[in-house]
Amino acid sequence: MRLLIVNPNISQSVTDLIEAEARRSLSPGTELTMRTAPFGVAYIETRAEAAVGAFAVLNELAEHHAGHDAAVVAAFGDPGLAAAREILPIPVVGMTEAALMSAAMLGGRFSIIAISRRIRAWYRETVDMHGLGGRLASIRCLDEALPNIGTVQTDKGEQLFALCEAAVREDGADVLIIAGAPLAGLARTLADRIPVPVVDGVSSAVRHAESLATLAPRGATAGSYAPPPVKDWAGLSPALGRLIGRK
Repeated sequence: MRLLIVNPNISQSVTDLIEAEARRSLSPGTELTMRTAPFGVAYIETRAEAAVGAFAVLNELAEHHAGHDAAVVAAFGDPGLAAAREILPIPVVGMTEAALMSAAMLGGRFSIIAISRRIRAWYRETVDMHGLGGRLASIRCLDEALPNIGTVQTDKGEQLFALCEAAVREDGADVLIIAGAPLAGLARTLADRIPVPVVDGVSSAVRHAESLATLAPRGATAGSYAPPPVKDWAGLSPALGRLIGRK
């Protein structure tokens, strides 16, 4: 099996964190291809940044999906996920959706631990979009500037642990989701210190992607995820143009 993972952020240090956790989670024999967005922002916090990240994701998936059995969008909020599912012939999994589905199977109410206050509204909208707003106990987040996004786990580790404790003790969370690619792998580090299950988006996405690839679902030819209609296009990369315009 071959798995393609795309980081919608431009930070190579974050891609390295994603890859490290992904390799800890892969099944034996699964091969991994990592890609980092060639344009965009260091880490996505807003809807506008997510829109840019979505375009970067679609470009990378279009260029590199061939020969892979499944793909992962490796940013919390899953920029470009629905669009990718419309145009790609392989299953595409998002970190957020995978983490939410895992959390929903591990307990009743879940809390999300995040790196930025600005990001909270977008995360809440994402949870609502998946129909799980009623099970969201809280979103707890850091509230300070992050000068180095690649070292936030070590720089802010104890603050993040305190947020986890508060979500369980004060918000009644049955499960915690450690959100965002810059925190990839932190759930594994904190698991023995937290009295409830702790979910990592990268490991969840990798396992769900492998599962879907193994199931080999038929691609949609009808419904809202059928391939886009044939039409003229301009200004896109040839690979993306072929998938979107199908000419």
